[in-house]
Amino acid sequence: MRHIFFLSFLFLILSGCNKADASAENIVISSVKMPANAENVAYDREPDPNNAPPPPPPPVKEKIEQKIIKEATLKFETDNLENSFSQIKKAASTSKARIINDSEGKDFATLFRNLTIKVPSQNFDRFISDISKGVSYFEVKTISAQDVTEQYIDLTSRLKTKKKLEERYLEILKKANKVSEILEIEEQISAIREEIEAKEGQLKYLESRVSESTVTIEFYKTIPEKEGVKISYGSKLWSAIESGFYTLSDLLISLLSAWPFVILFVVFAYFIRKRLKRRKK
Repeated sequence: MRHIFFLSFLFLILSGCNKADASAENIVISSVKMPANAENVAYDREPDPNNAPPPPPPPVKEKIEQKIIKEATLKFETDNLENSFSQIKKAASTSKARIINDSEGKDFATLFRNLTIKVPSQNFDRFISDISKGVSYFEVKTISAQDVTEQYIDLTSRLKTKKKLEERYLEILKKANKVSEILEIEEQISAIREEIEAKEGQLKYLESRVSESTVTIEFYKTIPEKEGVKISYGSKLWSAIESGFYTLSDLLISLLSAWPFVILFVVFAYFIRKRLKRRKK
């Protein structure tokens, strides 16, 4: 009986120890497996440079087209003015150019012709190449290119600023109640509008010079010496006749404007002559 009681008491002690060990193990496991707060982990952990978000892309710059004004001045001698003019006209038609000034004349030794041509800028080089064919040499060949991109950007920026300012004044005008305020705002709007129109005019002029290049051409033919002398002598004779006619006309006009002095001179001469006749008698 004592042995049974002793065995029962020993069994109870062993089972209590097992429960205590199990509870202690559960506490350890729970403390180890307990997940940490994500915010605390993120706050305590140092940022990893490899996992850092990429920097924002740089702002895309607007590509601005260059604004260039091209001009050319050409002068050359030719054997036939008409053939040279026909070649220039053909080159102008091919390059979609237009002749805006055409003048011709002659002097002592040459017959000449001057042309001013507007050429689309994209066809400028082609046009110069076409009219240069058949020309042995140029006495004058000047080609210039002026970059006005900065001026164009400045005008465009100023124009946008003035338009925004005009819009603000228009909004203020809608809210104005007093007549004096309305008149003052309208005066400001009028001044801004004048500046806007002036800048728009400058911008259009700049764009027209950029879009079309100016080419000035002078070509001439040498006149034989005898023919030049004849032409020169005849022109000089006619010029002398014209000059004499104008001189005579000026003299008559001068005499008419001085008619009181002429009358006084005639009267004075008459009395002197009459007195001299009396003395002779």
